[in-house]
Amino acid sequence: MDIVGFLKSQFICHLLICYIFIVSGLIINFIQLFTLILWPINKQLFRRINCRLAYCISSQMVMLLEWWSGTNCTLYTDPESYNKYGKENAIVILNHNFEIDFLCGWNFCERFGVLGSSKVLAKKELSYMPIIGWMWYFLEIVFCKRKWEEDRKTVMQKLLNLRDYPENFWFLIHCEGTRFTEQKHQISMQVAEAKGLPKLKYHLLPRTKGFAVTVQCLRNVVSAVYDSTLNFRNNENPTLLGVLNGKKYHADLYVRQVIHILIPFWHTEMRIPLEEVPEDEQECSNWLHKLYQEKDAFQEEYYRTGTYPAVPIVPPRRPWTLLNWLFWALLLLYPLFKLLINMINSGSSLTLASFAFVIVMASVGVRWMIGVTEINKGSTYGNNDNKQKQK
Repeated sequence: MDIVGFLKSQFICHLLICYIFIVSGLIINFIQLFTLILWPINKQLFRRINCRLAYCISSQMVMLLEWWSGTNCTLYTDPESYNKYGKENAIVILNHNFEIDFLCGWNFCERFGVLGSSKVLAKKELSYMPIIGWMWYFLEIVFCKRKWEEDRKTVMQKLLNLRDYPENFWFLIHCEGTRFTEQKHQISMQVAEAKGLPKLKYHLLPRTKGFAVTVQCLRNVVSAVYDSTLNFRNNENPTLLGVLNGKKYHADLYVRQVIHILIPFWHTEMRIPLEEVPEDEQECSNWLHKLYQEKDAFQEEYYRTGTYPAVPIVPPRRPWTLLNWLFWALLLLYPLFKLLINMINSGSSLTLASFAFVIVMASVGVRWMIGVTEINKGSTYGNNDNKQKQK
């Protein structure tokens, strides 16, 4: 292992990275709180400022993937569609199979300049999570309780509020509703059998109501749907802890058009104009189920050949994620080291013990934040909810 790789694997480096992220994130959250005074005066200015503030937080996570771990992200798409990315509003459908798929989605946004304004449909519990959850609140992220009877009105109102958003944005949505596990897949396929739906090998059944409402509310605002399928080469099993340790992964992201019946996949286009997505809820549901059958076919093809039927493009890394992180590092590490030196010079046992306690608590906090992304500690939404639907 070279010296750089050795340093990346050291816990002290991880603590410093997390210290920068946590402290800068809380500072930004505090600044965001004061931007609320702009909402009744100039809503669009409020939104533009919060897009930049949000970028200061989320880009630190992307920096870890791009610059710290050096993960390669290859985009498979059509060159003509590629030229439109970042220049139009879009709904991005993502599969939900990996611990860092959210981070790869952010990386996709960053490469095309829409990371700060990107939106998601997220579970309500995340809104209470410091830094990212609070950042999302000021970005007008759509939160839901995963109980559609309670969520429908709130989700529709939040989506309609985005119709006059001043920045180009991508709305990222995991239609499966929860991360793929073998247990959830087994239960999901039992539901498919009970409802007479074709079974999927590599995906859970999509939750169609949220997607249908998203399409309905953002029609004439969003120009296209990007159906994105993420995989990692050589059966890699990426984790956030691996990224933090500087481990390099090789991601392949396929952005494609829906495959129409009786048309072979190599004739497909790469971009789905939103007007091609049915507006009727039942027809939209059928459209989405068909899309996931096609996603499954592409997963099968990738596992067999190790590639996608499109042109591989590696979008260039932009320097802003690294520069943003370096800014916060220079700003926050100096007072930390100065404080540490003063504490050591004081020779006080109580002071040193307090510092050690803070380090331990920080370590626990870092491990908890990483644990949020781990598959084996993910939500039981797909386990319990589907069981109830079968009763």
